[in-house]
Parts: sequence; C-alpha cells; structure tokens
Amino acid sequence: MIKVISVENLSQLVKRHTLKQFLLDLMATVKSDFVRWQEFDKIPRPAFHVPDGVIELMPTADKELFAYKYVNGHPKNPLENKQTIIATGQLSKVSDGHPLLISEMTVLTGLRTAATSALATDFLAREDAKTLALIGTGAQSDFQALATSLVRDIKTIRYHDIDPKAMERFYKNMSVYDFELVPCSSNEEAVKGADIITVCTACKAHAKVIENAWVKEGVHINGLGGDCPGKTELEHSILPRAKVVVEFFEQSFIEGEIQTLTEEEAQKIVYAELWQVLNGDKKGRVSDEEITIFDSVGFALEDFSALKLTYELSQKYDIGTGLNMIPTLSDPKDLFSVLNHANPKDPALAIQSKEEAL
Repeated sequence: MIKVISVENLSQLVKRHTLKQFLLDLMATVKSDFVRWQEFDKIPRPAFHVPDGVIELMPTADKELFAYKYVNGHPKNPLENKQTIIATGQLSKVSDGHPLLISEMTVLTGLRTAATSALATDFLAREDAKTLALIGTGAQSDFQALATSLVRDIKTIRYHDIDPKAMERFYKNMSVYDFELVPCSSNEEAVKGADIITVCTACKAHAKVIENAWVKEGVHINGLGGDCPGKTELEHSILPRAKVVVEFFEQSFIEGEIQTLTEEEAQKIVYAELWQVLNGDKKGRVSDEEITIFDSVGFALEDFSALKLTYELSQKYDIGTGLNMIPTLSDPKDLFSVLNHANPKDPALAIQSKEEAL
C-alpha cells in the first residue's frame, strides 16, 4: 500500500503538528540533507517550455530514497481564476523502486520554499534585522513572512504588489499575527528601510523589480521569482555588489538571477552554493555592511526533504490514505493475472479475431 496525502490530509497534518513546528522541522530537515550534499544524485531539472508557461520535473536521490516533483508555472493562470503553480510529488525506496508516498505538493512547495529561504536568511541576514520587505504578495508571501519571523525578530512587514486584491488578501491573512503591516504604493517605497527584502513575482521577463539604487549596505535579499530562463527580478548591477549564494550552480546559471551573466562572470560572482554555507565550508554574513543575496530557483533536494518529513509525520499521526497502486502477484511475472484472475473465460477480456472484427 502507498500512502497518499491529499490537500486535506496535509492541512490536517500541519495543524496536528502545528505550523510553527512543521516549518522548524522542515528547516532542520532541509539543512541536514543539504549538509550531506555529496550523497545525492543531482541534475538541473528538465523543463518543458510551453505557451504561457513551463512544466518541470524535479528528481533527486540518495542511497535510500528517490523523490521527484511535478510542477508547473503559468503566470497568466490567475486571469482564469487558476493557481500559477501547482505540484504533486512522489517518494520511493531506492532498494526496490517501490513508492512509499504520493503527495500534493502545491501547499508543500510553499512551505518548503519558505523554509529554505528562511534557512538561508538565518545565515545571511544581519542578526538585528527587524523589517521585512515583501515584493509580490501572491501565494508564496504568507509562508515567507511567517518562516522569516522564525529566524529573525520581524516587527514590521512592508509590502507591495501590482494587484491591490493580492495586497488585501495578504493583509487579511497576516493581520492576526503580531506584525506591523505597512502597505506600500511601489516597490521602491516597500524596500525603504528594510533589513531583508524577499522578492517573489510571477512576470516572465528580465524585470527590474529591485533597482540597484534602492539597495543599501547591510541588506539581505531573497530572490525567489527568477526561476526559469528569461525571468529575473534584480537589476544586473546589484549582483557585483553582493555576496551571492545559490542552491545548485548548474541549475541557477540556467534559471536564476545569474543567468544574465556569462559563465565566467557567474563563477566569479557566486560566493557559494547553499550547502557550503550550511556545513561551514564557507562563512555566511561576516559584517553588518555587506549585501547578501540568496539567488533561489528551488531545487529538487528541498522537495526530497519535504516529502521525507511529510511521510514521517503521516506515519506518526496515521494521516493519509493507503491505496493499492502496485499489483500484488503470487508470480511476479504474471502481470496479466491482475485482469484475468477472477474468470479466465470472462468475455469482457476477449480479443476479437480478425474474422470477428470483419
């Protein structure tokens, strides 16, 4: 039997474990998996660029578990009242290839993205950071605000989106928490005085969502929206001023903020991959003056961690549905028996002869 986690199951699981503890445990799981980076098989995600969007597969494996996520990105979807990003995922055993878990990953992607950026923020932002600027108040913004508040004492959130309804929705969801919420009329106004800037917009273009002139010393930037070829958010001239950390250079060079550089330029500008900072090979922030950037595109190892934690908690709380997705055979070579076992002469399984077809 394979454990299947629906949207309703995941909601139940997070509530049972509590959102705060789920995010903290997910951060810890992501960190422990990134620290053993060399144990994983890794490739840049295969991407199929289709009209108005992209469809991707995100696989990775260690010696025990294989995981993959199916995910799309269609920025025009909200115009038809559909989500920009949806995802599903699977976790399987390496030893025999049998699946353990099939899970919704739309909500789980929001959680794992927030957990990963919060983890990076913990190593790269100033210790005294208290003001968060959110550029883009779409589906990811709520998760980002709450996860960031777990690693820094966030008092004020300044935010802007080109969609006023998205800003209203963000305020409605976040007003129950202990933040000073400051809606802003522009991106420039939102980042003014911010210690941490998190950027997550959907427009597929080389956009200047954040301009160089707005970025002051000591700021940490989470660049999340640049996640496919032709899609960036930071003005090019910000990058040479900053300590830039990526997840996986081979993928980030195709999809991240550094895609606007030559490979030689990118190799010089990228300070580290995230695993090198998390395991102490390279230091995170070393002064209150430096500018830091987490150029995040999302990597399969984060989904691996999220699926693994979800499976463990689903077993602990007995949440989810067991479905028979793999045939049980007395003879592992007799697959046809799944159709034929009840009545070998069942007319529903008959195949017409050529003569009968005529």
